Amino acid sequence: MLSIFSLTIGVEDFSILRALNGNEEDVRILLLSRLPRLLSIIVTASILSINGLVMQTMANNKFVSPSTTGIMDWCKLGVLVVLLFFDDAHISLKILVALIFGLFGSIFFMKLIKIIGTKDNLLVPLIGIMLGGVVGSISTFFAYKFEILQNISAWLQGNFALISKGNYEILYFGIPLLFVVYMYANLFTISGLGERITTSLGLNHNKILGLGMMIISATTAIVVVTVGSIAFVGLIIPNIISMIKGDNLKSTIFDTALLGSFFVLICDLIGRSIYMPYEIPISVVIGIIGSFVFLFILMRGRKYAR
Repeated sequence: MLSIFSLTIGVEDFSILRALNGNEEDVRILLLSRLPRLLSIIVTASILSINGLVMQTMANNKFVSPSTTGIMDWCKLGVLVVLLFFDDAHISLKILVALIFGLFGSIFFMKLIKIIGTKDNLLVPLIGIMLGGVVGSISTFFAYKFEILQNISAWLQGNFALISKGNYEILYFGIPLLFVVYMYANLFTISGLGERITTSLGLNHNKILGLGMMIISATTAIVVVTVGSIAFVGLIIPNIISMIKGDNLKSTIFDTALLGSFFVLICDLIGRSIYMPYEIPISVVIGIIGSFVFLFILMRGRKYAR
């Protein structure tokens, strides 16, 4: 129902009934704009939600996600490097470089946590947020120095307004990676029990961790390059599903993707409707709503901890 409603929202006069009856203008709007946007929202939300679920499972920490461990900031730094040295680079190069930077950032974060030696559930994401802030500041400095600050800020802000046929299809490459997550879900769950238990079961903990971080970095890079940076989705959605259905990754992965799509669709509809014909970027709407949802999760968790 939300998907159908999403197709009807927009500045251009459009009717699903007219499109089904073969009206050329409505069919054109549907295929070039409305449907690509809807599909990009669903795929992006699924990627972000499942990435958060995998990270929280492997780290055995409910407060980690690509946005709270700095992976998104590393991916943005990779995109900035491409813009500085290869101004007319193809989107595949941007994704590749963003993937490399994201993977390096995730490995660096894991090594840093290991050196510090903390297992505090709140301190780990706090370190990640501070690290992401440092990386983001570096990106801002170089963007300002080379006079592309406005360009990089606008381009990497999470927004579905510019999504249309021909510039979103790269998101589909993230779908096979999500099926890989489902295939290896049990291994990711075991890795969250710790290196000692994983090794005692005859599994290579580092390889499982490396595979998981590779998938997370690749899919995050695809989202950052195509849509921009969107926070909170990978943090709050897995926590809500965990409260309802438990922590088994394989049995909750599709529920996580569904709830993530539901949440992002609602936020997108709010952003498109509240100030028509203008549109509020999805990252702003999710940032506001997501912060309140996250506070609710924290308060609920504290209540049950007593």
